[in-house]
Parts: sequence; structure tokens; C-alpha cells
Amino acid sequence: MKKRVEFYFDFGSPYSYLAYKALPALAAAHSAQIIWRPMLLGGVFKATGNHSPAEIAAKSAWMQRDMERWATRYGAAFKRNPHFPINTLTLMRGAAGMQLRGMDFGKYVETIFHAMWAEPRNLGEPQELAAVLREAGFDADAFLSMVNDAAVKERLKQQTEEAVARGVFGAPTFFVGDDMFWGQDRLDFVAAALAR
Repeated sequence: MKKRVEFYFDFGSPYSYLAYKALPALAAAHSAQIIWRPMLLGGVFKATGNHSPAEIAAKSAWMQRDMERWATRYGAAFKRNPHFPINTLTLMRGAAGMQLRGMDFGKYVETIFHAMWAEPRNLGEPQELAAVLREAGFDADAFLSMVNDAAVKERLKQQTEEAVARGVFGAPTFFVGDDMFWGQDRLDFVAAALAR
């Protein structure tokens, strides 16, 4: 059976973006398949009583430099998004819907992560999100219809509840089998688990 690494993420998490930039090479090095698990981080926080580290002024200031260091290590374009925090409900429904409908999930994930953390743009504004989608070749009107579909909403809700049930409290979170790893700075442990 092929090795697998599950990746729970939310586009609003800059560390999820950094993990996204590093994980494919790590998975390839271990002949592992990435199982993409979009979830709503706000829902996870609410269910677990956790909070964004950005809410703590000193930690928020430190995180900016920390993220820059990691971006340099991974060779990833990174800029602080001045619109952060952004409500990612629509963005994460988009990811859940793309998966559910077998659409171009990979292209969507790249488009949104890039627009959030490399350009960066205000994806909390519907007009800006529509512009980003159109620039990438997506039908923005069809996207809006998809994210309002009851089945898509339920899919994201289920994936978020599943994450909480498995012990997830933040993003990014990885699973190799039953072993859980939280934070993109734990990718060395993910690699070790895949190597076993």
C-alpha cells in the first residue's frame, strides 16, 4: 500500500501556505501520496477553544519574522497580507467543492494560496476573489453557485468536524497513519514517520 500523508489546512493560515510549498517535495522523496483535507480553521478554533496566535501582539510580531525565515528556507514567495485575518469560509467551501465535484482542485489551491500569501490580495472581498478566480481561468459565477450548494457546505462542515474528532486544534496538521503532527515546523517528524 502506498504511503500517505494527510494535510489538514486552511488558506487563512500562513503556516499552511508554507507547508503547502514544502510538502510536495517531501512526499515525493518518500513516495507518499498527499491526502488533501481542507477544513475551516475558525470552526476548529471554536470547537477546541483555541485562538489564532495573531491575536497575541508579541507573538504576532515574532511570527512575521519567523514566517519570513521559513519562506526563505523553502524558497517560497511570501508577503504579509495587510488584510489578514480574512474570513475563509467561502475559500474553504471552494476547496471542499472542487474536491467533491472532481474539479481542478490543485489549480484552485495554488491560485488561492498564491493570492493570499504571495501577492497578497484581499480575498475576503467578493469582487477581489472573483477577479483572482477569473485571472486563473475559473468561472467566478459558477464558483459562487458551487460554494452556496448545500452538499458543498455539508462537505466542509463534515471535514472540519472530522478534524476536531481526530484531535486537530490548528493548521497545518498532518497525519501519517494515526500519528498527528501540528505545524509546518514538524515536517521533519512527518518525513521520519514516512521513512519508517
